[in-house]
Amino acid sequence: MSTFKPFKAVRPKPELAEKISSLPYDVMNRAEAKKMAESNPYSFLHITRSEIDLDESVDAYDESVYLKANDNLNRFVSDGIMVQDNTPRYYIYRQIMQGRAQTGIVGCASVDEYLNDAIKKHELTREEKEIDRIKNFDYCSAHTEPVFLTYKKSDSINKAVASWIENNSPLYEFQSEDGISHILWAITDDQINKSIENEFSKLESLYIADGHHRSASSVKVGLKRRENSESFTGNEEFNYFMTVAFPDDDLFIMDYNRVVKDLNGLTEAEFLEKLREKFIVSVSDKSYKPAEKHTFGMYLNNRWYKLTAKQGAFDPESIIDSLDVSILQNNVLSPLLGIENPKKDKRIDFIGGIRGLSELERRCAADMAVAFSMFPVMIGDLFRIADAGMIMPPKSTWFEPKLRSGLFVHRF
Repeated sequence: MSTFKPFKAVRPKPELAEKISSLPYDVMNRAEAKKMAESNPYSFLHITRSEIDLDESVDAYDESVYLKANDNLNRFVSDGIMVQDNTPRYYIYRQIMQGRAQTGIVGCASVDEYLNDAIKKHELTREEKEIDRIKNFDYCSAHTEPVFLTYKKSDSINKAVASWIENNSPLYEFQSEDGISHILWAITDDQINKSIENEFSKLESLYIADGHHRSASSVKVGLKRRENSESFTGNEEFNYFMTVAFPDDDLFIMDYNRVVKDLNGLTEAEFLEKLREKFIVSVSDKSYKPAEKHTFGMYLNNRWYKLTAKQGAFDPESIIDSLDVSILQNNVLSPLLGIENPKKDKRIDFIGGIRGLSELERRCAADMAVAFSMFPVMIGDLFRIADAGMIMPPKSTWFEPKLRSGLFVHRF
């Protein structure tokens, strides 16, 4: 059983939706965030990255930053820039990127189901990364950004969503600066909302696709509020956190590629020779984007190669070891290039597939020695790993498009 409930969203006035919507807080640094919002007083970055409104001498994690976020959110509401709906409802959020659409339902998931693992995870979180969002959510008394969930598709939920879209006009419809279309509907029929809630309750699990730190932060804020509540009932809004849930067949997982600073003291010839112990290595006459599992592209000294993992390079019976990110880590990055901890080693960097293979070539020309293009993780692999209670290697999945911030807020 999965709890997924409607809520009273705080959302932009329709004519301001495009100006308010922003990229997620964690895809830019402070200077980039300030530049994005400097000519736009409506940007939601004034709430998710409120340090941009303070002097640069103020630390980005100072208490004044979170007080400013709360002030800005309250001002957006008091000035009528954003308004709160009067009744709980679901919202349909569709994104279209390069002609491909993904359509999710905006609602709230359960803190308790996160804690008892009915909401499945596939990544570890780091407490130091959680603290910032814990403070943002806690000071604002709101989930200012959603968690990206997925679920094994339900025909009944799909039909309800498709019917609403066909018969109702959207609240917002605009194209962001990156060329992605964003369309939002509010489901205002109580019976349909109840029906959708009931259909979600039939799902065995929900899965975190992206936003493990946001979900962990949301849960810790909820637990803190429970401790401080004098009359806790379990029905308070802080017992739920804001998400967008997409059916699995709608999602697009892109490659998450790697670039490495040097060959760890090996010559090019020595490196290639060692690679051939575990891979079939062939020269490619053009940039190589893997078309199937267990194949890799490699860019080295202005030349592309195709690498195909040999039998014995991995255990095909192991869910984790048979992932391509594990094959590369266990056969190349660790034993040959000396990268034991890719989360901390400064010699490696990770590049989302949205930036293309040309970015790998550019990085090798600028500051890196070798690049590897990956075949994307399949959604079925994510489900199998999460269902088994296992954790994927770092930087395994890259979802596109990213959810915009500011189109809906959950106050608690």
